[in-house]
Amino acid sequence: MTSTSDAAESRQAVQQRTLAVVMASQVFSGAGLAAGATVGALLAADMLGTTSLSGLPTALFTAGSAATALLVGRLSHRYGRRAGLAAGYAAGTLGGGGVVLAATLDNVLLLLASLLVYGAGTATNLQARYAGTDLAHPARRGRAVSTILVATTIGAVTGPNLVGPAGTLAEHWGIPALAGLFALAAIAYAIAGTILLLLRPDPLLFSRTTPAPAATPAGTGPGHGRRFAGAVTAGAVTMVLTQLVMVAVMTMTPVHMHAHGHDLHATGLVIAVHIGAMYLPSPITGILVDRIGRIPVAVAAGVTLLASGVVAATAPEDSVILLTLALALLGLGWNLGLVSGTAMITDNAPTHTRAKTQGTIDVSVALAGAGGGLASGIIMDATSYATLSIIGGLLALAVIPFVAASAMRSATV
Repeated sequence: MTSTSDAAESRQAVQQRTLAVVMASQVFSGAGLAAGATVGALLAADMLGTTSLSGLPTALFTAGSAATALLVGRLSHRYGRRAGLAAGYAAGTLGGGGVVLAATLDNVLLLLASLLVYGAGTATNLQARYAGTDLAHPARRGRAVSTILVATTIGAVTGPNLVGPAGTLAEHWGIPALAGLFALAAIAYAIAGTILLLLRPDPLLFSRTTPAPAATPAGTGPGHGRRFAGAVTAGAVTMVLTQLVMVAVMTMTPVHMHAHGHDLHATGLVIAVHIGAMYLPSPITGILVDRIGRIPVAVAAGVTLLASGVVAATAPEDSVILLTLALALLGLGWNLGLVSGTAMITDNAPTHTRAKTQGTIDVSVALAGAGGGLASGIIMDATSYATLSIIGGLLALAVIPFVAASAMRSATV
């Protein structure tokens, strides 16, 4: 009994230390990921000379994040979270610096290649949430995810609002203004990766050597295979659809605003509120996921994204207030989907394959974002921002029947 009690106390102590280190890292990485969302499409439109391909940056760095998600998952599985996450942020730093150089040299090929590498930071930022769940009690996994996400808010909200000062400073150094935020991103990712070197002992490796508090450990018990598949699929679909819709609408919002005379400060404000809504509600979302369940929160994600699409589609072109509301709802819907989906996956993934499973699913999430980013520019160029927003909202509703069906299949086992 004493041995079990000591192990539980040790596990809790390491969990608290893990949360502290990862939260500190996320503050900086949040600033890094905001660059692409805020000015990536504008920089591409400026260098490529067309808005039809302005979704290409998002497609590229989300495609890069897909490859990185798989790599970080495999590195984490073998060497622990510390090695996987630090490597991801190192790549993000390299990509951000490459974008700055490409903009300075007006080199489109270098820009495209650098955006692909820059996506490593986005993937790593999301993968970091899993580090907070490795040692968390099953009844508090939603809150563990939310703790990591809310730490990202500080940097993620601050980053877009630095677009003006960063641009001014960049021009002073002879760098195009739109590249200034990418220079900030490179520095932020470097700091985030350095902080993660303090992640000792490694939470994933430590979780394999200490008993989990769950009565029936993940990956055991009769019929678990089918329950595992159903619940993991539900979590994956929730995150894939919410990511696709969020990225598609978010990517084209700065382009839409720029086309109707809004300046960079207004754009930065809207994106800052959007990213804040992606992360700031996390504590409440985590509590809801743990108390009322994963499935109801996933359903709420689909409904919220539909509401976002309706507001964005009907907002007057000169209304910053309504666009801000639409993007806030877009961020909130993504948050509800990410926290509930992550909890579903972590609940059911066997400990010995958890990191690889999480990494593989995040590849699908990233690819969905890449597809959404690429398709968004084509759809908006062929139709309108309003049409894109409505399509996104309707697509998000597919979360509801799919997750409900997966839940019922799991319940019948």
